[in-house]
Amino acid sequence: MFRGYRIQHNNTLGPYKGGMRYHPSVNLDEVKALAAWMTWKTALCDVPFGGGKGGVACDPRALSTTELARITRRFTYAIGSNIGPEIDVPAPDMETNAQTMVWMMDTYAASTNDSTAAKRVVTGKSVECGGSLGREKATGQGAVFGLQHWVDGHGYNLGGMSASIQGWGNVGGNLGRLLGVHGVLIKTVSDHTGAIVADEGIDAFDLSHWVEDNGGVAGYPKATEITANEFWDIPVDLCCPAALEAQITADVAHRLQAKVVVEAANGPTTPAADEILRERGIEVLPDVLINAGGVVVSYFEWLQNRTAEQWSLDTVDRGLMDKIWTAADKMAAVQLEFGCTRREACYVVALRRLHAVYEQRGIWP
Repeated sequence: MFRGYRIQHNNTLGPYKGGMRYHPSVNLDEVKALAAWMTWKTALCDVPFGGGKGGVACDPRALSTTELARITRRFTYAIGSNIGPEIDVPAPDMETNAQTMVWMMDTYAASTNDSTAAKRVVTGKSVECGGSLGREKATGQGAVFGLQHWVDGHGYNLGGMSASIQGWGNVGGNLGRLLGVHGVLIKTVSDHTGAIVADEGIDAFDLSHWVEDNGGVAGYPKATEITANEFWDIPVDLCCPAALEAQITADVAHRLQAKVVVEAANGPTTPAADEILRERGIEVLPDVLINAGGVVVSYFEWLQNRTAEQWSLDTVDRGLMDKIWTAADKMAAVQLEFGCTRREACYVVALRRLHAVYEQRGIWP
């Protein structure tokens, strides 16, 4: 028996939208919080979706492919009347992938009368089954675009900067490879298996091959192993949490040696740590903007499915950059208006959009 969840937080701007995660820690409160975050992300980035989220409490690493398929299909069938292309559109998240989404799409098509619209009931599918080019790297790519906006605004150059990356899955791995292409020195990396450091830098592509073959960064022969606690003490320019929530605690915030925290994960910084980082003058690029690339490209995939088109990777990337930079510009304007933090400014932008729609639509009956 497995317990699964699907939370629908808000659909004022469009269908509920949010990922499906498979992890032992999945619980109702976590999924509620993540669904609310999705509402702010879509509103901030001017994407016509609402906020939703889902998950199944399981350990996917302990399950076979056949078992994962059965869990996915049974869960999809159970919630089938509550999802749909214009109702609620799931996507991949932690420990789920394109194959998971294809199973969901196929199950929905086989168990509803809406088979002609089945492709757009989920996003993050394989390209062969209707997915979008650039979707797999979208969250990492969006984070790089958001970081580039900050870098340009502060007169820095990404080339030659150093970074630490927590998590080397879909988000962290893609972020690391993209930063490496931009000339960033990946100095230290950690994940669920351990942590490594190399002062001369870690080759992100080589590390990805190691992780694919060995299941994690532990034992990577071209770097020195350190503890997960020591990971936070390594001096870097960019600290990039790309794993679970609440990883940068008050203790970590006091020890962190970085110019900026790039929140590629959802909620990686606790409120207490947020205040400490502010007092220490360490910039925080908030998750609600920085990791919104996934939902933006999910929207692009949904549009492509509606019109039976296939966009080029260049078209997807240019559209993503435009959405992220426009949102960042709005955030910066609100920050100047109120003298608030970037995180607060993002929420103001999102809430203003939601407020305008609520005010115009009213409440009826």
